[in-house]
Amino acid sequence: MPDWTSAMQQTFEYYIVDPGTWKDVSKLDKIKSSTINRDGEESTLGSASIDCTESFGECYVRIYLITIQNGVRERHPLATVLVQSPRIGFDGRSQNISIDAYTPLMELKEKLPEIGYSIRKDEDIMDIASRLTRENVRAPVVPGSSEIKLHNDFVSNLNDTWLSFLSDLIANAKFQFDLDEMGRILFAPVQDIASLQPVWTYTDDNSSILYPEIDMERDMYGLPNVVEIIYSTDSGYFYSRAVNDDENSPISTVNRGREIIHRVSDPDMIGNPSQELIDEYAKQLLRNLSCLEYKLTYTHGYCPVRVGDCVRLNYERAGIVDIKAKVTNQSIKCEAGCPVSETAVFSTKLWG
Repeated sequence: MPDWTSAMQQTFEYYIVDPGTWKDVSKLDKIKSSTINRDGEESTLGSASIDCTESFGECYVRIYLITIQNGVRERHPLATVLVQSPRIGFDGRSQNISIDAYTPLMELKEKLPEIGYSIRKDEDIMDIASRLTRENVRAPVVPGSSEIKLHNDFVSNLNDTWLSFLSDLIANAKFQFDLDEMGRILFAPVQDIASLQPVWTYTDDNSSILYPEIDMERDMYGLPNVVEIIYSTDSGYFYSRAVNDDENSPISTVNRGREIIHRVSDPDMIGNPSQELIDEYAKQLLRNLSCLEYKLTYTHGYCPVRVGDCVRLNYERAGIVDIKAKVTNQSIKCEAGCPVSETAVFSTKLWG
């Protein structure tokens, strides 16, 4: 692994991938540039665009970053994508082709489960999710493991794709889809930022790979200071109201001078409810909703950080010190310097 904070030579290579073996089969020499977009908020977790001078049809393409440092040549996979939809232009001298590309999860999005497809109660969630994923994609699938079983039958909706159906299914076991750079489909446990350990620290010292510009956004609009819970069943009716009136909280009723109410009429309760449980549910929900999210946007030279990773930022000149944030979006330009535009988020508690 090269020292990403030191000088090196960088080039890029592209290979067609055999969907049967998932191995590289032939090198592509007519590609001029590409941009890889990794997006944790998109259902397929990203996309890519490729500019070339020759069309090569629909196929899987693997993109590599080639580094040469101190005489050592290494190859680093960046993404494996399914190329489709070419757009062809001609400037009077040469043909330019721009191709859209998608992650292997697109195959799950293109297929639909049978109408009313159901998984029975007490099935192991991750076992069946792993099997159904393997049956509906050509990419390798790394099975997920969990002992959580379904409490009720799980039935598909009319507008479900296999991707939406399976995403909702594994959410019951607190998992989500993930991808690695080789295009393998993974199942990642859902984790909050506090439980993650930084895999990289960005600094502004002499060996920094950060570009100078950095933006930070925050939005307190809509953060509630009152939560109301209404729970009604055949066995009874319960109502609870939790209020943030703490003068030390910037979003409290005291400091904002008004109530901002979040009301829930169908709380996700397990077991037999009681007034005590409903009261505690209201307080905990208000604590969870009293978090202010910050969004950081910055650019850096390439390093092995992925969407979903935790990073630490020590950008003292911008007043950002010892901030631990989770990467949610990356745009990798496969060009000189391999700049990565990155978005990461962190949150602070304003009450509770």
